Amino acid sequence: MKTLLLTASLALSSALSSQLANASSIENIDAAANQMDVNTLKSYSLQGDDYQQAYANYRLAITANIVGQPTLTLSALEDAKTTLENLTSTSSNADSLALLSSVYGMLIAFDNGKAATYGPKAGQAIAQAKQLEPNNPRITLVEAISAFNTPTMYGGSMQRAADLASQAIELYANPCDNICWGHAEAYTWRGLAKQNLGDLEGAITDWNAALTVESDYAWAQFLLQQNTQQNAKR
Repeated sequence: MKTLLLTASLALSSALSSQLANASSIENIDAAANQMDVNTLKSYSLQGDDYQQAYANYRLAITANIVGQPTLTLSALEDAKTTLENLTSTSSNADSLALLSSVYGMLIAFDNGKAATYGPKAGQAIAQAKQLEPNNPRITLVEAISAFNTPTMYGGSMQRAADLASQAIELYANPCDNICWGHAEAYTWRGLAKQNLGDLEGAITDWNAALTVESDYAWAQFLLQQNTQQNAKR
């Protein structure tokens, strides 16, 4: 009995340590992305487990796109796609499937010619993720981003994007101790949807809320600064 208890205790300790390490790695990746630190993100994309590497490449792709490095953007997306496809082929995991769906969506945005190939795959991945964890906020966030970026003729909708982002924000209120990214991002996407719907005041409120969640969130800071500059020119 003592041996069984010791084995169980060691297994629990190992699992908790793994969760804490994973959470720390995700936080480090997010911190580098907030600083637009391409070199550090490149380094993180070569470290950690498969999901962490894929997430680092995902953030690297977004950052490289913002700073005008399209070649790096595409290579990081392709690396993330390959890692996540391999990962999800061996085990069904909601977060991996949701991230893969988002990567497919970014590849379509980068090259519309890939919509026929990656569109159905993105839909299938997010559907599988929802079956596994219907209350995972990152799944709903990815759906919101997809609704925002998809043309209306293909089912996209700013109102649907805002509604899904609101659902994600509610789900982020649940406790999280492992993979926890996206809370500030959900506010930011909802703000962008509101802006497109003509609710600039609501958008500004959401971007400020994003900074309440994550004070150094560079994207929300940029959007607020951009709005201030536009108002100053009027």
